[in-house]
Amino acid sequence: MRIAVTGAAGFIGYHVCRRLTGGEGSADVLGIDNLSPYYDPALKQARLDQLVTCENFRFVRADIADGAAVAEILHGFKPDYVVHLAAQAGVRNSLNNPQAYLDSNVQGFLNILEACRRDPPRHFVFASSSSVYGESAQVPFREDALTDRPVSLYGATKKSNELMAAAYSHLFGLRATGVRLFTVYGPWGRPDMSPVVFARAILSGQPIALFNEGRSRRDFTFVDDTIAAIVKLLLYPAPAADSPRYNIYNVGHHRPVEMRFFVEMLETLLGRKAQLDLQPAQPGDMVETEASIEAIRAAIAWEPRVPLETGLARLCEWVQEYYKT
Repeated sequence: MRIAVTGAAGFIGYHVCRRLTGGEGSADVLGIDNLSPYYDPALKQARLDQLVTCENFRFVRADIADGAAVAEILHGFKPDYVVHLAAQAGVRNSLNNPQAYLDSNVQGFLNILEACRRDPPRHFVFASSSSVYGESAQVPFREDALTDRPVSLYGATKKSNELMAAAYSHLFGLRATGVRLFTVYGPWGRPDMSPVVFARAILSGQPIALFNEGRSRRDFTFVDDTIAAIVKLLLYPAPAADSPRYNIYNVGHHRPVEMRFFVEMLETLLGRKAQLDLQPAQPGDMVETEASIEAIRAAIAWEPRVPLETGLARLCEWVQEYYKT
């Protein structure tokens, strides 16, 4: 069984590859990543350094925006399954560097779809985002909610991915599943996301900027739970006769917490007080996110298992070990 994973050096991609090369389905995994400098490439390289020790893992450095390279790599590997996680991330950064989001999240996504059209895998799973839900969406967010008014360009690109995948599924019979991810955190996490940013700030005595004065609520999902959902959806989808060839599922913890309380939990775990810098809400930010998980529960009997306090303890241990603080 051959599985291609784009964004393999990223946070979620690394954990997916670890799970698949660790015996899940006895897979040969091809990781693809361009090691973008959006955040410190040394962290991405550190993740890769662990992956390349696995006999059944291979890595190719390539940019998914390069259609010719994507076509050549996937045609040569002929994967049975494709997990597409590579993307330009970050809600606020999409306001300042929109072209990067069009290049990676739109053109890059099209290149992956075209490669899958030429050499169809058994199943194509891709990462969408809770950012597709706009301000008008009611919590908990349900997959059948109206999602045509995202409040950030990042969210708009992720919505475009869902529409493009649906079209390719309809036109070319591509079996495709999108996962709307809700604030994933854990060891090896992205250094630009709040869990790592806040933990490092507390340890170093730096102020923490809490937008919307810390009143925003987020549905934090531990990475192990997220990976369990992605891999199970990938390898054990419902039979085609019983379900459409295209599906979208929320993957979230379903228990949002206020950001000020989230910081208090980190303070307790790290044994230090945070310096808070309360700021107004920022353009593109959502006030609250909460996943309805009824659909994925019914489809594959998936449930998040890691409580926030347990996941944060593991995150804090990793931050202190990796950053030597």
